[in-house]
Amino acid sequence: MCVEKSSWEKAVDFHGHACPGLAIGYKAAQAAIQYMGDTRDTDEELVAVVQSDNCSIDAIQSVLGCTAGKGNLIFKNTGKNVYTVGRRSDGLAVRISFKPGANTGNFTKEERMQQILNSPVGDLFDICEIEIELPKKASLFQSVICTQCGEGVMEPKARLREGKVICPECFEEYTRGW
Repeated sequence: MCVEKSSWEKAVDFHGHACPGLAIGYKAAQAAIQYMGDTRDTDEELVAVVQSDNCSIDAIQSVLGCTAGKGNLIFKNTGKNVYTVGRRSDGLAVRISFKPGANTGNFTKEERMQQILNSPVGDLFDICEIEIELPKKASLFQSVICTQCGEGVMEPKARLREGKVICPECFEEYTRGW
């Protein structure tokens, strides 16, 4: 008999281990689903703007389907556990901010994770509807070859030096010190 894994188990598999940070992202994703009524994204209908680069982001990717590869996971790394999720079809967007003190107490990592997973989202997060301009859907671009390193680079990221295509890594910025 095959038993479908829960969304938490899938997030743990995606991340590689269970931890309090992953639990925070998991509950943030649940808050977005509860507020917006959406399920997992398939074709950039949802966009998530995340304000950290910690474990929680893997749960956002796993549960909501907003990923860096699809271009609908946007990093705005301010070091905050804040997640903004927007829907393209109607412009609805919600900002989910982890409450200071929501994760306090003298707990082991396992106890803290269970506390987060078992808490109502309203106890963990401040949630409010906001207006946000969502980025365009990801575009496909032609690759061009860097004349210095020989690697392909997407055309809008390429630079020119003396009329030759240069990738951003090989390009030396001309600033004159200011």
